[in-house]
Amino acid sequence: MVAAGPADRFDAFRALADRRGRPAHWLIESLAEARAGTADGPESWAPAVAAHVGLPAAAALGPASYYADLSAPRGRRHVRVCAATACFAARAGRHLADAEETLGTVHGTASPDGEVSLQAVRCLGYCYAGPAALDGDTPCTGPTLSGQLAGREPPSAPRIPAADDTGDPILLGSVLGGEPPWQVWPETVTASTPSMVLSEVAASGLRGRGGAGFRVAAKWETAGHAPGTVVVANGDEGDPGSYADRLLMEVDPARVLEGLALACFACGARQGVVLVRSEYPAALARMREAVEHAYAEGHLGPSVHDTATALDIRLVEGAGSYVAGEETALIAGLEGGRGCARPRPPYPTERGLWDAPTVVNNVETLAAVPWIVLRGGEAYARRGIRAETGTKLVSLSERFARPGCYEVELGTPVRRIVTELGGGLKDGAELAALQVGGPLGGFLAADTLDVPLSEAGLSARGAALGHAGLVAFDQRAAPEDVLRHVWEFAAAESCGACSPCRVGSRRGLEMAHAKTPPGREWERLSRVLAEASLCAFGRRIPLAVRSLARAYGEPLARWGS
Repeated sequence: MVAAGPADRFDAFRALADRRGRPAHWLIESLAEARAGTADGPESWAPAVAAHVGLPAAAALGPASYYADLSAPRGRRHVRVCAATACFAARAGRHLADAEETLGTVHGTASPDGEVSLQAVRCLGYCYAGPAALDGDTPCTGPTLSGQLAGREPPSAPRIPAADDTGDPILLGSVLGGEPPWQVWPETVTASTPSMVLSEVAASGLRGRGGAGFRVAAKWETAGHAPGTVVVANGDEGDPGSYADRLLMEVDPARVLEGLALACFACGARQGVVLVRSEYPAALARMREAVEHAYAEGHLGPSVHDTATALDIRLVEGAGSYVAGEETALIAGLEGGRGCARPRPPYPTERGLWDAPTVVNNVETLAAVPWIVLRGGEAYARRGIRAETGTKLVSLSERFARPGCYEVELGTPVRRIVTELGGGLKDGAELAALQVGGPLGGFLAADTLDVPLSEAGLSARGAALGHAGLVAFDQRAAPEDVLRHVWEFAAAESCGACSPCRVGSRRGLEMAHAKTPPGREWERLSRVLAEASLCAFGRRIPLAVRSLARAYGEPLARWGS
């Protein structure tokens, strides 16, 4: 008897959902509606949701107990406070305790009378103005956060500062200059071919901007124009410290949709999906409006601009999970399951959403495609550096004198971004460490910033490009507190699909809280995480911890061993 290979792996949930007409499409949404306004645990309301759509109770209890937005108690007033890196750096983590005191409840709980609940989340996209919270869907930010939550101060949520450093922006043209939307798609769909779009993207050298850096054209080609292909715009911007995707979805949603339409055209896909994280309610609203306008103007539908091309795009709201931004976990979530990483192979381009070939590109990646198709792949390839072409949106955190989102060419020196664009740290503070690419990206010391903003350059220093969020830590944050923050993030956001990451991240947090420095146990734990974790999340934890130890030197020296 021949053993079944990975591509033949049986998935009982998928099989049952298929027989029931795939009700999981709206399972997460139904669970979110049932969760609203109750502090009871999922076991009291999730089974009824499953029964309503014809699925067993376990099909609803799985995601309801996994996603933070579904498992967290909900009072009549629900407040989400950002506990991510930039907001932590803004006040060395004290703002969470202040919010608890102001609201009279501990995060992760609701008040006994059910009036108010508090949830700690990891990034609301206000890294430039932190600390931040969402009171319902109303953002509150800045040093008077507690006063805003108490009603003593009006809510404050400044717009994202944005600037171009290239002289000819690829991504911020509409944001800064008001370029009209949908300049490329109508002519492409009526007078061009999928192969021409693919060839321009191949010539551009565009790589995915979601962190993996995979060549976009190669990923599209792998899908092979197979029937039923789906393209997903990943707007679940997971790296705390980055808010570039939020900027694009809120200010220039049509560009994101146009890039998605071009990607679908090149891949032969008749269906596109846009996933927007729940922590971005304004982005979700703007994307929804943009989709409605696109249908009304003939950009989408059964016969796009009177051609034989059919394209439908639907929006999905996330439910709160960092790992759910990883492409296999994202697909699991779109199917209504827990957002856990899946083994590869098979890769999503072979067998993804409901077993169909699925291409996942992040928002910033897709936003570059209209420019490439309009101006040509060779023009794009002349930007940046030879091995990593094009531009990148860099997000600077609140500690900088000039925080905001900057478009720079890849290869720009990090020191120039920090000192010239960011203006150094505010109030003349001294930089202690710079986090690049999220908590699991890596850290640089103040004297090691002479490195190009590129995946290769940062990797050589033990860091990673990721979404290119730059979070500055000044001397107010103790090195031991920053270390604990990284481990808290790892333990809280591990999806739990594999034991090395699930157990290892919690053991690392225990060690970080211990008074004695790590020894051989850390060395063993580091090897297990790096070699046995299912996905890059667990594998990157030791790299991030070591880079942090190098950046701070003696206070954390043992962690760097």
